[in-house]
Amino acid sequence: MTSYKVLIVDDDSNICNLLRIYLEKEGFETVTAEDGEKALRLFESTNPDLILLDIMLPKLDGWQVCREIRKSSQCPIIMITAKDETFDKVLGLELGADDYIVKPFETKEVVARVRAVLRRTATPDSSSVKEVRYDNLVINLTNYELKVKGEFISTPPKELELLYHLASNPNQMFSRDQLLDEVWGFDYCGESRTIDVHIKRIREKIDGASDKWELRTVWARGYKFVTLE
Repeated sequence: MTSYKVLIVDDDSNICNLLRIYLEKEGFETVTAEDGEKALRLFESTNPDLILLDIMLPKLDGWQVCREIRKSSQCPIIMITAKDETFDKVLGLELGADDYIVKPFETKEVVARVRAVLRRTATPDSSSVKEVRYDNLVINLTNYELKVKGEFISTPPKELELLYHLASNPNQMFSRDQLLDEVWGFDYCGESRTIDVHIKRIREKIDGASDKWELRTVWARGYKFVTLE
């Protein structure tokens, strides 16, 4: 059985210890950090499978840590916030977080969310390459690569997953709430503005690449990837 390693980042030692105890009881390995700078050092040295990342941290806050990690890694990140505010949730998702948890939380919920995120982000079997191809467009979710007009384009994981989901279901309209649920993998109760932000960034990368497909907005409804042949 695979033993996953979780990096727990929180400046409250009681929370760190509580999460460590429960996760280790469930068979996970853990390492802990009390500030953002130590979190980045441990991320580099321990290569965790998932990060539980508090927002309010000394030295570097959770947003800064998330940004730095996303420059080089797709390691799953679950943000932990003491504020049940839409802004925090949207910003976390836009920065590439995979889920969020609001304090105070139940430890059982944390363990369940950790398991759920690890299932969603597990490396696919080498025999099943997840890739879709269109004229001048290749979206490879196995290697997390986007190729437009023969050129590899650096793309954050969630943008690539969103584009892959739409392109894998051509001509099908998805509402913003559907996309949050199906791409991020959980019910989201706040604004869905994060989808619009991701779509805007995707369009900057792919618009004009071909006249045989397009990423289309369905007014007041959502988005779809349309084939024009």
